[in-house]
Amino acid sequence: MLPLFLAQAAGLGATNHTVDLPIRAPVAAPSFADEFDGPAVDRTKWQFDTSRNAQGWHNNEKQYYSDARPENARIKDGALVIEARRETLTKRRFADWGGQAYTSARLVTRRPLGYGFYEVRAKLPCGRGIWPAIWSLAPDGEWPDNGEIDIMEMVGWDSTVIHATLHSGAYNHRIGTQRGARRRVPTACTAFHRYQLDWQPDAITIGIDDRAHLRIANYRPGGASAWPFTRAYDLILNVAVGGDWGGQKGVDDRAFPQAMRVDYVRHWKRSP
Repeated sequence: MLPLFLAQAAGLGATNHTVDLPIRAPVAAPSFADEFDGPAVDRTKWQFDTSRNAQGWHNNEKQYYSDARPENARIKDGALVIEARRETLTKRRFADWGGQAYTSARLVTRRPLGYGFYEVRAKLPCGRGIWPAIWSLAPDGEWPDNGEIDIMEMVGWDSTVIHATLHSGAYNHRIGTQRGARRRVPTACTAFHRYQLDWQPDAITIGIDDRAHLRIANYRPGGASAWPFTRAYDLILNVAVGGDWGGQKGVDDRAFPQAMRVDYVRHWKRSP
């Protein structure tokens, strides 16, 4: 553990927190789960976030997030399908449409989840301009002060690299201090993988297929600005299009439609 401690002690500029450690889901039954084996998205477990369609989404993303529209979110063959499409809508049918040329979906858990182990088995979309994510965000308050946990992010122009990142007031991409790690997964877009988060009061560990590639300990050099991860967060599944990072090399319209397929979401709750 000494190399990890030294990396963290280097201060705000120490953004690389790569490790290679075992990580494994508990054997008990999860406290929250969706196996996506019903006819449609379970609205008792998930809600569709459409809150910024009219004014546009953060990071200069280009998509319109629809509300329970099967073209963008559906259950098929025992998996959740979140599909990004190249299409133009109309205000007559979609009053909150902000002129976007792409549609997709952003699903958020109905209730926040907190400490514990998370496992999401998913196959990712590919294509330049695609930006899928599995992540957790505080249900209220200002970003980045209330924190963000990115379990999985991938940008389509670099589709074999999976990113795990933590953001907080002191550590975030706006000031170039975000703490993260990358892992190469050549089959991310062609095979299902298990994206995992072990969130404990004293550390956050993120991995894939039972191997952790990021671990950050709660050493709190700056109090809550460094470690706001002390309350339950919403779990979010979405596929964005374009944006400051996802669209860094443009958007290939020939790649659409593109879909993230999620086999299951499981959470084993742990008390602090």
